[in-house]
Formats: sequence, C-alpha cells, structure tokens
Amino acid sequence: MGLLSDPNRRKALTSLLTRLNTPICVVCYLAGIAWFMGLAFEPFTLRTYMSENAMGSTMVEERFPSGERALATGREFEANKKKVGGMPVDWLVKTMQARGLEVFTQSFTRTLPFPDENKERFMVRGTNVYGILRAPRAPRTEALVFTAPCSPGNSNNQAVGLLLGLAQYFRSQIYWAKDIIFLVNEHDLIGMQAWLEGYHHTNITGMSFTPLQGRAGSIQAALSLELSSDVITSLDLVLEGLNGQLPNLDLANLFHAFCQKLGILCTIQGKLQRNDWDSTEGYTVAAQTMTLMVLKQASGRPWGDHGLFLRYHIEAATIRGINSFRHYKTDASTLGRLFEGMFRKLNNLLERLHQSYFFYLMPSLSHFVSIGYYMPAFGLLAAILLLRALDLWVQIGNPAPVTQDGVSEEEPPSSPGVLSVLTPIVISHLTGVALYTLPILSQEMAVEHFPVSETEAVVLTAIAIYTAGLALPHNTHRLISGEGTEQGWRVLKLAALLYLAVLLGCTALINFSLGFILAVTLVPAAACVTPHMPKSLGALSVVLLSPGCTILYCIFLFQDLQEAPVTLPECCVLFLSVISQGILDHALYGSLVYPLLALFVYPCWLLLWNILFWK
Repeated sequence: MGLLSDPNRRKALTSLLTRLNTPICVVCYLAGIAWFMGLAFEPFTLRTYMSENAMGSTMVEERFPSGERALATGREFEANKKKVGGMPVDWLVKTMQARGLEVFTQSFTRTLPFPDENKERFMVRGTNVYGILRAPRAPRTEALVFTAPCSPGNSNNQAVGLLLGLAQYFRSQIYWAKDIIFLVNEHDLIGMQAWLEGYHHTNITGMSFTPLQGRAGSIQAALSLELSSDVITSLDLVLEGLNGQLPNLDLANLFHAFCQKLGILCTIQGKLQRNDWDSTEGYTVAAQTMTLMVLKQASGRPWGDHGLFLRYHIEAATIRGINSFRHYKTDASTLGRLFEGMFRKLNNLLERLHQSYFFYLMPSLSHFVSIGYYMPAFGLLAAILLLRALDLWVQIGNPAPVTQDGVSEEEPPSSPGVLSVLTPIVISHLTGVALYTLPILSQEMAVEHFPVSETEAVVLTAIAIYTAGLALPHNTHRLISGEGTEQGWRVLKLAALLYLAVLLGCTALINFSLGFILAVTLVPAAACVTPHMPKSLGALSVVLLSPGCTILYCIFLFQDLQEAPVTLPECCVLFLSVISQGILDHALYGSLVYPLLALFVYPCWLLLWNILFWK
C-alpha cells in the first residue's frame, strides 16, 4: 500500500509500466498461449478421482443377460419405424406397457424461424413416448432418466432396443430407490426440449406441446444412449452441453470406472488415451483432445440430448457407441451391464452430484485440468488490455511539457467532445442490433427479390450486414464534431479496451473456452491498433483478427483435429452452415453464442476498426 500511496513511488511505477508496456504485453501474450498449451502436459493435470462417497466403489454385481434379446427388439423397432414412416408410437406404448411401465405420450409442434437445410425440416411435428418405473422402496420424490432418441433411417435403433431391454430387466429388481424414466424422443433435440419444458412446466422457447400426464420425482441425473450397430468397438463420452455447460466431473468418473471394470474401450472426443504421457506422441494426443473439447464448448451448442438437461441443473451425459476398425469388440450384454452399474450407483445418491468439479477440461478420461489451472492462461491475455488501458490513461492525463518561464512549449491537446466518442459507440452497437435482428426479419423480402432459399437469405443477410458494418462506423465522429482530435481516438480506444476486458472476463466466467478463443484473436488487435499505423496493413490485420475470421479458423482447426481436413472452399461452405446453425440454436434452444457475438463482440471490434481510420 505504501508503494501506491507515495506519489513519487506511484509515479515511478507508472513510468516503468508505460516505458516497458509493449515488452510486457508481448511476454504476457506468449506466456498465456504457452500456459494453455502446457495444460495438456501431465504435471499440469490432476488424476480423476471419485468425490461422491455414494459412488466411490464399483463393487456391485451387474447381471444383465439379455443383450441379444435387446438387439432383436431393436430390429423389431426398426421394422415398425419403416412401416409407419416415423416414430412407431403405438408399438412403443404397447411394448413399454408389456414391460410393466406406466406409459405416457407427449405431442409437440415447432415452427422453425427458417428451414433447417441440414436436416430438411421447417414445421416439426412429433411425439415423445416415455415410461416410468416407480421406485418400490422410496417415496418417489427423485428420479433418473434414461433416454434414446428416435433418429431417422437406420440410426439408433439398437439404442432403443437396449433401452427397452434394460427397462424389462430393471422392472424385475427391487432395490430401486428412485423412479426411472425411459424416454424415446423424436426429432432429437427438439423433442427433448419439448419434454423437458413440459416436465418442468416452463416454455422458454415458444414451443407448442401437450402437458405431460405422468411425472416422476425431481430428476437427479440422466444418461442418453446413441447406438447404431450390433457390435461396438468403443464407447465415446460426450459432455459438452448448451452454452458450454458441463456435468459434474463425478459422472465422467463413474463412466470411466465401469468401463475399466468391464473391460470396455472408452474414449473422449473420439481419442483413445495413451499411457506414454512423457512422449511427444502422448502429449500431442492429449493436446488434441483438450483442444477439441475447447472448440466444442466454445460453440455453445448441445452436442447430444444430454446438453439440454444441464440447463435445469440435471447432471447428464451422452454415451455414443462407436464401431470402427479396431479388433476389440463389445457385445450388447456388456453394454447393458455398464448402464446397469451406472444406474445402480446413481440410485445410491442421497443428494445431487455436487462434490466434484463443474468447471474443467479433460485431456483424457483419466486426467483433468481444474479451473484453478486454466484460468491463469486467460488472465495473462486479459492483463494486456489493462496494461494498454493504463498506458493510454497516462498519455491522456499527461500535460504538455512546460519551460522554465512557465510557458508551454506546445498548445495543450484539445479535449475530445462527448459526442465524438459516443457516436461511434452508439452506431457500432446499432449495427450489432441489426446483425442480430434483421437476418430473420428480412428473409421473406430477400426471397421475393433474389433467387435464394430462406436459409440462404438469412445467412447472406447476416454476412452482408457484417460486411456493411465496416463502412457505417467509419469516421462517424466527424458527422457531429468535424475533425477528430488526437485525444479523441485515445479516449475511444481506452473505452474499447476496458469494454473488451469486461466483456471477455464475463464470457470466460460462463464459458472459458469461448472467452479464451476470442481473447487469442481480439486482444492483439485491441492492443496494437492505432490511427498512425499503415492503413492497408492495419486493415488486413484487424480483419484477419475479426470475429468472423475467428470462426473460420476454428472450423479449420476442428476439422483437422477430427482427422477430416477441408479445403478453403469446403471450409467456406461449412462456415455458412455454422452461421445458420448458430442462429437456429439460439432460436430453438436458447444458445447465447450468436447474440453475444452480434450484440457485444462485433460492436466492440467495430470500435477498433473505427480507431484505425480515425482522422
């Protein structure tokens, strides 16, 4: 405190920070990137462990014997699905009733804001079928959910068969202390959203659905199964949910523990963990796995049906069966015993999962990186914004040098007018509002005047507004107060730096991955942009570090890590698909990534663009 309260020491510290501002910022940026890349190295990770005592041991005997019968049920489900051309509701109701469940249905309707060309749908109508196995030894105040989506074609038929087989087996057991809900939802996430809103008596997405006639207790946990083959070589665990939410780490630990017990090959992000952590290959696989998790989490979309449960504070995960080239095979009976063991452990819970981590990254299923380890990487990047803001603050408040006669050597800089600073800020945010609202509102007009589909109209309108925004705030301060002052761009940049620091900080607290990715590209642009740099080079640099180009880089990186690299034209096609899917995810499920980028990140970047062309 003495250092800051003493004017001489404070002045010396400020002088040091301003004199070495650029080297310190460069070191912070490189250190932040290096810190993040080092998180996949074993000394920076922690071994996973079970925090919940009720699930600390896998000493239960799994006896599920009906794997082949479950596969036969799946084939029967597939035949009935082909017969009716969709969800075989009547067959599912009869089959669940024959297994002793209380069976109910829910109809729902959802009109999309524009057609989803990826799945070729606009008006979605469907029915969810669910059966409740009542707990024989408890007051029925708590419940678990086991769900399998009814997917089009030949997908996921085996998952429904295994779900029905487990329902029949669970019905014969007497140790259940929680209700178990077996749910088959139609139209994947839309059907799941309708069922969850009906179960919790909410309607936050404007969907039409019939009220649920049967309910169980408060849902404690949920598992979703995706299985499309009779033989499985490995199981992949999917954790990323809506807006980057993750389930409690103990749920992933439980899955990993039972896979090890039953000898099932398990992966995360499709990557099989290696034991040679100290080798280059081992580190590379761990870094790829962690980066894939960051990219998926930053997208804000739910990567499985489980992703929508997390909004209601229900710990959930999706388990996806993989049939690949590996020689190791797992039969349906072993998969059934895996789910039997997991549900028996979840059945033992006396309270919700809460003792383990909710904020983490996983380079493998046996190691994780806690929030205390990965947040310093973001903090180093955010510190650059504060250091540059401090430098600007000193420049703005530093008076002109004075001679011995008390006369200033040069005229003091004129103070910028309030309107000259506020005008770019207001117009930039109005452009962001247009980017958020106009693509959907103007799709009918675009279809009438141009030979494009509704989806193309929405995406192209968004791109047009994004591009037009480069000209709208350009030197808008001159509309009010004439020529901009030297102090004016400094004040505007100071406001932009502080605004960006607060924005990225709040984003990182909610979704670290999204905040970190935005910081990697936006922080250099915000730190370096000035009106005195070469305009062509500066414009190219700022555009390459824009939010739109950041999405393009993420698509390239994601496809490369998925071992499906794409060319530039293919990446541009995927870019258009990502834009349309982001708008749809916001309208259908409440994803916050698109409004965050349109209403806050893009206007903040436009302020940097305006600073570059300040005159």
